[in-house]
Amino acid sequence: MGIAILALMAVGVVLMLTRVLPTAFALVLLALGIALLAGAPLSGGKNDILTSVLQTGSAALASTMIAVLLGSWLGTLMDETGIAATLVRKIVEFGGERPSVVALGVFAVSILCGSITGSAPAAMLAGVVGIPAMIAVGVTPVVAGGTVLMGISAGSPLELPVWQFLSDALGAPVGDVKTIMVKLFPMALVVGIAYVLIETRRRGTRHAWAVRLDRPKARVRRGDAPWYALITPLVPIVLALGFAVPIVPSLLVGIVYALVTTTKWGELNGRALRSLYKAFQVAAPPIVLFIAIGMLLAAVKLPGAKSALTPIVSAISPASAVWFVVVFVVLVPLCLFRGPLNVFGLGAGVAGVLVSGGIYPLSAVVGLMASYNQVFSVSDPTSTQTVWAAQYSGVRPEKAMISTLPYTWVVALGGMVLTAVLYL
Repeated sequence: MGIAILALMAVGVVLMLTRVLPTAFALVLLALGIALLAGAPLSGGKNDILTSVLQTGSAALASTMIAVLLGSWLGTLMDETGIAATLVRKIVEFGGERPSVVALGVFAVSILCGSITGSAPAAMLAGVVGIPAMIAVGVTPVVAGGTVLMGISAGSPLELPVWQFLSDALGAPVGDVKTIMVKLFPMALVVGIAYVLIETRRRGTRHAWAVRLDRPKARVRRGDAPWYALITPLVPIVLALGFAVPIVPSLLVGIVYALVTTTKWGELNGRALRSLYKAFQVAAPPIVLFIAIGMLLAAVKLPGAKSALTPIVSAISPASAVWFVVVFVVLVPLCLFRGPLNVFGLGAGVAGVLVSGGIYPLSAVVGLMASYNQVFSVSDPTSTQTVWAAQYSGVRPEKAMISTLPYTWVVALGGMVLTAVLYL
């Protein structure tokens, strides 16, 4: 039975890789297939398909969906009020004609944007102004796109919706997730800075405008946001990290701060509603994905699936801390191209098996998946932020992967060593 479930998972990976099915659809079909192979009844039982997998599973990540929506709302406000664009312009003005300084500044803004919202919206917030600015001072297009991506990845450990996702998906307390993420952040920050400094010097400068002019023409320059509004991205982070405020209230305070510091009193309601409706469009793709992941997690936690998969996964999972690091670092490429270790796909099911089977401590699984997320969020040429940043820079996503993967692999190595030392 376990072999059949793993074979079905492999089929699901092929369907996602070949883009025969969108990831969310493939995950739902996988959930149904796993439930059937596990012997779950269609309805009427304690662990049936209709209620336990489809109904309960679809809402299992509800807290994550709310956090994603609020993060998207805050990101939309940062775009509409000019906060993100102002941050980038100030950095460019400060950096002058020095490519490394300008790139480091855009990298810093990307961290702030990545800590608020992930995926393509974060790349757009920092990249729409930042990428042309970097290219204009001589940063090569592939490094310009990679700088934005590395910044978003460095901000990912501070992204509150990611905390909520790992907490919901793996059943870990938010406090435990926060502990791991805070320790992972300095590694991502140092490696990101190294990427900017090394790649801007190694590849030299090239004074050519590589951004296609037909893409940004819809962007209209707005006035600069006031200086006190520029700390908006820090507001929810400080509340969550410094004052242990729960994730949703922290994001709500950030939204209110962005509104009141940038909007006239009589326009508050209109801007709040307009940006909220736009946020639904931004948040729709990840929310659909989280619905499917919830179903998949419910399926792999069914008693039949758990008893079938646990012996196999336990047998092939390294027991010692050293082999834990060696094996899972070697397997890093499996989180690319929507592979089986991508936590925003089938990797969530693998993590569910590791947790439900008691193969590793819960905190170790959180650390493992957080480490893989540092690679996926930057280097996967099928992720939306990578595709957007690369194409906006005028290069193919595969080139962005080649440029950034050696660095993100190092971050993953650091995260797994940290995980092994702390939890194994």
